[in-house]
Amino acid sequence: MAIAKKIEGFIAQSSWIRKMFEEGIRLKQEFGAGNVYDFSLGNPNVAPPEEFSRTLREVAAADIPGKHGYMPNAGYPETRRAVADYLSREQGVAVTAEQVVMTVGAGGALNVVFKTILDPGDEVLIPTPFFVEYRFYVDNGGGVAVTVPTREDFSLDLPAIEAAIGEKTKAVLINSPNNPTGRVYDEASLEDLAAVLRRKSRDYGRTIYLVSDEPYRDIVYDGVPVPGVLRIYRHGILVFSYSKSLSLSGERIGYIAVHPECDGVADLMGGLVLCNRMLGFVNAPALMQRVIARLQGLNVDVGIYKRKRDLLCDGLASVGYRVVRPEGAFYLFQKTPIADDVAFVRALQEERILAVPGSGFGGPGYIRIAYCVDDATIENAMAGFGRALKKFS
Repeated sequence: MAIAKKIEGFIAQSSWIRKMFEEGIRLKQEFGAGNVYDFSLGNPNVAPPEEFSRTLREVAAADIPGKHGYMPNAGYPETRRAVADYLSREQGVAVTAEQVVMTVGAGGALNVVFKTILDPGDEVLIPTPFFVEYRFYVDNGGGVAVTVPTREDFSLDLPAIEAAIGEKTKAVLINSPNNPTGRVYDEASLEDLAAVLRRKSRDYGRTIYLVSDEPYRDIVYDGVPVPGVLRIYRHGILVFSYSKSLSLSGERIGYIAVHPECDGVADLMGGLVLCNRMLGFVNAPALMQRVIARLQGLNVDVGIYKRKRDLLCDGLASVGYRVVRPEGAFYLFQKTPIADDVAFVRALQEERILAVPGSGFGGPGYIRIAYCVDDATIENAMAGFGRALKKFS
């Protein structure tokens, strides 16, 4: 084969979401789109707020010199200030524009972070289950991804994390609310994690960063709080995307924010700005920077996702599943009736239902169901979910 051996392996690792996408195309061609129930992709289906559309029209129509031209690689100063001001209120830490870099979404942000902080062979600890592309992002920075199990309820297993930290550990990467589990890590857990990282940083004589990937930060339910990582840990790096909070996944706009008292913060910020350019992103999209600068704190109607979550969970419970409602994001990580989650996914495909095996996220024995879909998809899939369950009862 003409491609690199490493990429061959990466294709295999990420194959389940790709396979579900391809299977969805085949089934929709055979049975019609309305007769296939696709829960495989986390593509927001709630419209952006009207205020976003109005602001976009205003910015697009405005006569702004150099509106579509280059700006500083870290982003427009006014956008960085707006983000910093909002974060200072939200996180309880005095963040300035100098500690913010605008990025091409959260995926771009994580690649920039790891390119900046990792030397070859440095390790990044990742609690499982996890977003599968984290491995690739760490590898892009020359590092090694080391997975660490979570507890049965997907909360952080602090003894397991502490045991996994070694002299090559450079960062711990968390994702809260989590994709695929919907778990939100509570403040006590993050305080304990910060204490572990401070202790291990002293033991090994090197800074261990806590990188918090938070694209679902604003998609939470039932009053569950999402603690501020920058307030909790001085060597915290926060990554955010507007893909979910404003349903702008295709616009690729996000940011990196660093604790202002992080060791060597000036060098770190300089590295982030340079790597934003080196990796080919150059800068975050200009038009979106101008728009989101005016929309800090604005979110989609999370109540719509909550209703979909409850519709899905109530429906699954009614046909015999034992369901634990997710605290955030828009995924249900559902335990399968058999240990072989791949076999259960195939049984669901026979019912024209598409879900992703938990094995693809480092969580075998589960499936990920993305409920950012039409209500009719959820409702009409219930009979098939029930039939698939009965096959293994």
